[in-house]
Amino acid sequence: MKIKLLAIICLLAFSCSNKYKDVANSEQDYQIIPKPVSLETAKGRFLVDSDTKIFGAPELENEGEYLAEMLSYAANVNATFEAGSSGNIELRLDDTIENDEGYSVTVAYDNIVISGKTAKGVFYGIQTLRQLMPASIESKTNQIEALTIPAGTIKDNPRYVYRGMHLDVARHFFPVSFIKKYIDLIALHKMNTFHWHLTEDQGWRIEIKKYPKLTEIGSKRNGTIIDHHPGTGNDETEYGGFYTQEEVKDIVKYAAERHVTVIPEIELPGHSGAAIAAYPYLSCFPEEPTFVTKDMGSKKGKDIQAKGTPKIVQETWGVFDDVYCAGDEETFAFLQDVLDEVITLFPANYIHIGGDECPKENWKRCPKCQDRIKKEGLHDEHELQSYFIQRIEKYLNAKGKRIIGWDEILEGGLAPNATVMSWRGTKGGIEAAKQHHNVMMTPGHSCYFDHYQVKDKEAKAKEPLAIGGNTTVADVYAYEPTPEELTEAESKYILGAQGNVWTEYMKTTDYVEYMILPRMTALSEVVWSPKQSRNWEDFHSRLQHFSDRFDALQLNYAKHSIENK
Repeated sequence: MKIKLLAIICLLAFSCSNKYKDVANSEQDYQIIPKPVSLETAKGRFLVDSDTKIFGAPELENEGEYLAEMLSYAANVNATFEAGSSGNIELRLDDTIENDEGYSVTVAYDNIVISGKTAKGVFYGIQTLRQLMPASIESKTNQIEALTIPAGTIKDNPRYVYRGMHLDVARHFFPVSFIKKYIDLIALHKMNTFHWHLTEDQGWRIEIKKYPKLTEIGSKRNGTIIDHHPGTGNDETEYGGFYTQEEVKDIVKYAAERHVTVIPEIELPGHSGAAIAAYPYLSCFPEEPTFVTKDMGSKKGKDIQAKGTPKIVQETWGVFDDVYCAGDEETFAFLQDVLDEVITLFPANYIHIGGDECPKENWKRCPKCQDRIKKEGLHDEHELQSYFIQRIEKYLNAKGKRIIGWDEILEGGLAPNATVMSWRGTKGGIEAAKQHHNVMMTPGHSCYFDHYQVKDKEAKAKEPLAIGGNTTVADVYAYEPTPEELTEAESKYILGAQGNVWTEYMKTTDYVEYMILPRMTALSEVVWSPKQSRNWEDFHSRLQHFSDRFDALQLNYAKHSIENK
């Protein structure tokens, strides 16, 4: 009797899946972003049901559990992953795939195989499988009665090794839950790096146990300017927040499970006002009061200064003269201590040290800095900045880390092993590549997502407040990260590109979502897909479907960027 019952169950399962064997699929079933290198459609659809079983190599347990969770809520089944078992969805490591992040996905009516050179490739294959399913799977309350996946074969790999998204949490702070959501969006787009900007004039956001005042004092500003810089007033509201080291570890682990590398940015020697507020001796002139632009400081901040505490966390945006003293050994001792703790939290090969927008006026009149210039045989303050960067680089190199800096680190001489992030257009990136230094391209004209998303003045007036400029989705999609000025050999130093999100005017998580989406989506295809396959009309058509996922995920995105070309 048991044998007969088992046979009936198997027959029913076969019949149920077999009815999808010859189903014809349409072009609408394969709307994938970023566009794969190769896609071959086929007849048939795979049914996800209670008989669906995921199996694969033990090394792919993380990816298997990720897929099992996705299918479980997508199809309302209890999907599981079993290492070394058998089933109808196989995750496989395949050494014949050349690219470390490359993958293939083969879907038939009765089985699915996702292969990757590495676990990372398998993970990206899962992201593609995700897009072959209806957008409604993104909602955990979906009402899909029969979840099926169109048959076909996809072979894919990224064009660039670096595909990043930046987020400034110093101007405005965002909770751990949103940081994880941001990482999920990076993973969805097959990007692989989260550049986390943690320190600024307006706030220090990471716990450093040896220097508790960095968070006790440096993480809080007494007010924030109202409206666009230089402001129309001050909101007179204390603003702060920071991440504990345990929270940082949790976020880094969460990202690693999604094959996203987290690169921290600890700004130096400029943009250091919050650290100086906490430890004034780091300034060239500890007794000089913090300068707040156009007298837009808060009443509380002014009162604190009037009572004899000259240094406060900056309350306005911009670039300020009060920077780390380059002539004082205590500055380097402090930074080395900070970086020692940062290194233990972030396993990434890189530490971003900023290096941008560092005024030299205080250094020009600082006896210690001038003495440093003479002792080191430097010509001027630009070379003093180069000395500063190179000294930090040497320290980090000895700890097994490499530095990234904004393109200002070229001034006065580039540190020997530095990687340049080119933001002031492409000139810095070109110069660094010609010097045989690795480069990440992130020019303001195409990769700054704090710009307005429209060009029409009337439409711009209806947009949320932005720093200025115009960067449309089409502008992002048209960007070519590898400059024509480089030879083939020099071009190899262009590692990829990154979208930057500076948050002076982004007070909420919804605001951030609106500013990055769908520009992030456009950039994801720029850094992943072959240059010759990029086509704006085709991308814009696929974007209509991709935005359905934004809706299901309840994301706040710029719908006008999708509705209008």
